[in-house]
Amino acid sequence: MNDHWQYLILLALCLIITAPLEFFGSGVYRQGRRALWAIVPVAVGFLVWDSIAIAAAIWAYNPAYVTGMDIPPNIPIEEVLFFVVIPLCGLLTYNAVSAILEKRKRR
Repeated sequence: MNDHWQYLILLALCLIITAPLEFFGSGVYRQGRRALWAIVPVAVGFLVWDSIAIAAAIWAYNPAYVTGMDIPPNIPIEEVLFFVVIPLCGLLTYNAVSAILEKRKRR
């Protein structure tokens, strides 16, 4: 396997593993606007933080494990996706656990 794809494969697996959680409760994908409002501001903040750390040579990415596709100012596309995918998986998990606990409480 080409190591350049490992980060993207891991992110895809995170989405695949948490996808069934959409069927618990009110769903996350079915409330896209709410999900965007929860994810985008935080992602932007972390991307600014990353860009500053990269520019100051405090933070770097091993080119062996990223595709080499960057967005300005030199942030790997995998990192951008990380700040969307991982919070999305967290929202899916939180929503599912909340729905299950609420259902158990009603019994």
